[in-house]
Amino acid sequence: MKRLILFLLIGLVAFAEAGPALAQAQAGDRMLVAQQEQPRRRTLFDLLFGEEPAPPAPVQTQPRRSAPASAPSAALPPPAPSVDKNPDATRLAVFGDSLAIDLTRALERFYAEDPNLRVIGQGVSSSGFVRDDYFDWNGALAEQIAADSFDLAVVVIGINDRQELRANGQTYPALSEGWVAAYQARLNSFLGQLRAARKPVVWLGLPPMSRSEYSAAIAQISALHRLAAFSGGAEFLDIYDRFVGEDGRYSAYGPDVNGQNALMRKDDGIHFSSAGSDKLAFYISQAIRTFYRGGGVSLAVADPLAGTDAAAMLRPPYQGLGQIRLLEVAGAVMPLSRAPQRADDLLLATGAPASGPGFSLEQLVQAPQGRVDAFGVGIDPQSEADPEPDQ
Repeated sequence: MKRLILFLLIGLVAFAEAGPALAQAQAGDRMLVAQQEQPRRRTLFDLLFGEEPAPPAPVQTQPRRSAPASAPSAALPPPAPSVDKNPDATRLAVFGDSLAIDLTRALERFYAEDPNLRVIGQGVSSSGFVRDDYFDWNGALAEQIAADSFDLAVVVIGINDRQELRANGQTYPALSEGWVAAYQARLNSFLGQLRAARKPVVWLGLPPMSRSEYSAAIAQISALHRLAAFSGGAEFLDIYDRFVGEDGRYSAYGPDVNGQNALMRKDDGIHFSSAGSDKLAFYISQAIRTFYRGGGVSLAVADPLAGTDAAAMLRPPYQGLGQIRLLEVAGAVMPLSRAPQRADDLLLATGAPASGPGFSLEQLVQAPQGRVDAFGVGIDPQSEADPEPDQ
């Protein structure tokens, strides 16, 4: 009897749980179950002793994804801090053709952290001293001097000057005799304006070129620049040997400012690369040290010839390599209205007056006291003139 009652209870429970599901199926309802946990079926023990408390729902956690290894990222270096230039900074103007344009950028990089020097680009592409109808350098320089726009000049020009020149109503072939005369006149006029305005000048010579015929013509033009710079009192910076190979010819590669082999010239075989322009900027920084030492341009240079026979020489307004070359050509120039100082003042250690008599022939042989060749045993002229009486 007890077993029968137990079976009946189990059947009733199963029917009670299956009834709603069967009713929904008959009504055509669909059960949509998407990854949900099936409900726990009630048992006879749940009816007799009560249902056990449901375990807490498991906490669904997202699987932790490992962070991908960060690839090394390349970035540009931070920009160099800009340095404000002082209001009274030295103004360095770079005159010339397209070579001057590249050189201006290199000098700006070189003096970027110097607050006392400001680089002013005055380069004009395709310009030169031949085609003054295209750009007149003498006229442009006169305007800049009148405006007092610069303190120190750097000039590099000439790569466009191998062409015919028109002057005085005539046309001269390149590098002919008439061409050279007219070209030198324009160079001298250009440098004469700078010298009259007391503007220090560093004139940059031209480098070798890749094409031999063109390089030979440029070398002749650079030689004219050298002569004009020497006669005009400018510093001439010869860079030809700095940009040749071991065979003495054009080389596109060479040591940079750090001594490393680098590309010095561009593909056209004429212009300088960035490394080559930086090398030029270093050479120019050494050349202008005579005038610029970080705090302005100074033309007051000690005169080593003061107080000597050469003090009356006609000299350029400032000292430098250009003056040395000019003195080698001109020699000592003495005015006719002034007598030179006597040379015996430089030989007497006792400081004899300049108006006194010179050395006699006997003194030249016997070496009186005080002369440089007496060697400490010279004859006293006073003792010979007034001999002591005999006792």
